[in-house]
Amino acid sequence: MKKSVGKLFYASALAGSALSAALVPGMALADTSAIAAAPAADAMGDAGLAAIVVTAEKRQTDLQDTPIAIAVMNADDLRNRHILSLEDLGDGSIPSLRIAPFFSRKSALTLGIRGVGALGDANQPARDQGVGVYVDGVYMGRAQGLGAALFDVEQIEVLKGPQGTLFGRNTEGGAVSIVTRKPSGAFHMNATAGVSNYGGYEGVVHLDLPSFHNISVKLDGLVQRRGGTVDNPMSGEADFNSYDRRGLHVAVKWEPTSTFTALYSFDTSYDATTPYYLQLLSKGSLALAPILKLQPDRAKTANVGVPLQESVGKTWGHQLNLDWEVADNLTLRSISSYRDLTQSQYDNGATVLSVFSPNANFSRYSLANFDQYQYSQEFQAIGELADITYVAGLFYYHEHVIDDAWSPNTLKFNADGTAYTVLPSPTASTIFPDRASTATTDNLSAFGQFTWSPAALDNRFHLTMGGRYSHDKKKGELTKVNGATPTVNGVTGDVPMAFKSDRFDPLVTLAYDVSRHINVYGKWSTGYKAGGANSRSLTYRSFGPESVSSFEIGSKMDLLDNMVRLNLAAYTTKYKNVQIDFNAVTPGVNRTTLETVNVDGSGRINGFEADLTVAPATGLTLTASYALTDIRLPQAHNPFIAGNPLVTVYPVYVPKHSSSGAIDYSLPVAGDAKILAHLDANFASRQYSSASDPTLNDRTFLVNGRLSLADIDLGRDNAKLRVSLWARNLLDNQFVFLRNYSAALGTYAIYNEPRTFGGEVNVQF
Repeated sequence: MKKSVGKLFYASALAGSALSAALVPGMALADTSAIAAAPAADAMGDAGLAAIVVTAEKRQTDLQDTPIAIAVMNADDLRNRHILSLEDLGDGSIPSLRIAPFFSRKSALTLGIRGVGALGDANQPARDQGVGVYVDGVYMGRAQGLGAALFDVEQIEVLKGPQGTLFGRNTEGGAVSIVTRKPSGAFHMNATAGVSNYGGYEGVVHLDLPSFHNISVKLDGLVQRRGGTVDNPMSGEADFNSYDRRGLHVAVKWEPTSTFTALYSFDTSYDATTPYYLQLLSKGSLALAPILKLQPDRAKTANVGVPLQESVGKTWGHQLNLDWEVADNLTLRSISSYRDLTQSQYDNGATVLSVFSPNANFSRYSLANFDQYQYSQEFQAIGELADITYVAGLFYYHEHVIDDAWSPNTLKFNADGTAYTVLPSPTASTIFPDRASTATTDNLSAFGQFTWSPAALDNRFHLTMGGRYSHDKKKGELTKVNGATPTVNGVTGDVPMAFKSDRFDPLVTLAYDVSRHINVYGKWSTGYKAGGANSRSLTYRSFGPESVSSFEIGSKMDLLDNMVRLNLAAYTTKYKNVQIDFNAVTPGVNRTTLETVNVDGSGRINGFEADLTVAPATGLTLTASYALTDIRLPQAHNPFIAGNPLVTVYPVYVPKHSSSGAIDYSLPVAGDAKILAHLDANFASRQYSSASDPTLNDRTFLVNGRLSLADIDLGRDNAKLRVSLWARNLLDNQFVFLRNYSAALGTYAIYNEPRTFGGEVNVQF
């Protein structure tokens, strides 16, 4: 393994050196004569690729000067790919970022970066994800609610690798930072209306109002709706894979002086979805009713109609950001937030997993209710001292979550399984609730990071050191098991869970500016995912944190007068105390029982990433990204098998090879108008969707496209019109993104969405 890691790092460094020499004639990696000529090249490169500003280090920095592997999608990228929510990034537009629904539920998302984050079931109160999602600096604590519609997003930054120092707990895989557009203080309106197939439509309005007494206001409102892509034969019931999203966002910015800014925002969202449809591809050993037919290709209609309702998520929150420039070299910042989330989850998409018995009830309907509130406070000091830039801060996070769930049957077979009837609802096949729990989390952290760029070395050498101390406290209770007060070890009563941990996550980065356009770096950092307990367990057994330690080398290059941008990164990660879920499968029993254990031993993840952007001609931009992720996890003891034998653990949603490419072209036509064309293609090799199942999903290949006639002059007040056509999965490819096998039940799967397409009109003034 060590030899393979060494070869990977050597290949990365060699590739960077060779490409530098090839693309900048006469320049070797240490050619100081080329450095002196860099300013002239900069002037010539003004017409090339624009600089990208990121906030990965809690301050605004140039992407190419930031020694972190980062993928950035700006507002144009999101529009070109018709990204309406984070779920849409599951198409692989960012190869090392994997996003998938929780099983068939669209109401909760599973996120992973570089093979870390998607392994366990985070769809419960005392479990956490390994990838942190932030909106304007505020941590989103739950997997639920992440599928809501995106507001006026300026850009999405995907920070790869552990971000334990500046972002903290639950960022061992990385972080997704969503930055929204702020009030400008000048009047501006941006309105879009569109329609699509499957009865879809959307309406979005962004309104900036003129500043008044140093106060600026911005309003965002949206409606997005689409019918299901798989028909439900039961009359009057919802179809599978639909969404209905609405949202309102208000931001108020007060700037009483040039050195102080207060930004208050309020948002509220409504997100109603129906689950994906689960299909049976092959039959198992248990009896299958004749009406439960195999469907080996992506279905257009479910073979059995079922009662089905929308899972409804409602979120709202307040945020207050204060920025005070105390001096030219010191800024103090405060980020305060309160958020509230309720999520109902209704999943009746797995009828095909029903075992046949004459006149028996079937079609398990999973019903769950989830309520959470959180508040957080962060203080930051950002400044400079001589050759040092620094950021230091304190962070506090509090969260309280309750959930309950039950899983009644909704249908009843006839004597030979050729027909069925609908049972009264709710069905008394289980007691409500089947399980219930509460969890409360508190986290207190202190962090600091400084970068030293000595003037004696022409500020070309950069040493960054940082660390974060975190204190986690989590407590909770399991109050219902199988509809009754739990009995554990002969004691009946609520089962408590209490967990504490203290953690220090360091970071060390060495970076060197080979020239003004080529930077190289090496970084060592750590991160962790908090411990907790599994509410699907019969005993609410707690488990400890898992952690990663990662070493990364990379290079960032702007070449050929800013016409080519090439970023490379190679890394090796040690994965310790991995939290693994084991499922007790009991055919004919509706309850899902899980146990979570920390695995002895360490896993290893080796990877390589490349991001290339080329502007070969005026109006033409080509982009390509590739990620290699090679992950090996240790074996784990399965608590549901006699003797607790060691079993193989499979990485979830981690393709070994994944890539994405895009072509963007702008062609001027009459007046200021122009034609905008976009085409992107996204590929991923086969991957697992269950940690305990060796069954692989299909290779994925998706093409998305957009064609617009933009900047049409409407003749007054600088008003502009844009008319667009778009398509996702343009080639209508079909593939399985979740496939599992059971000897008793057979092979079951969820297919990707079919082709969706539409048109929209946008007006700006």
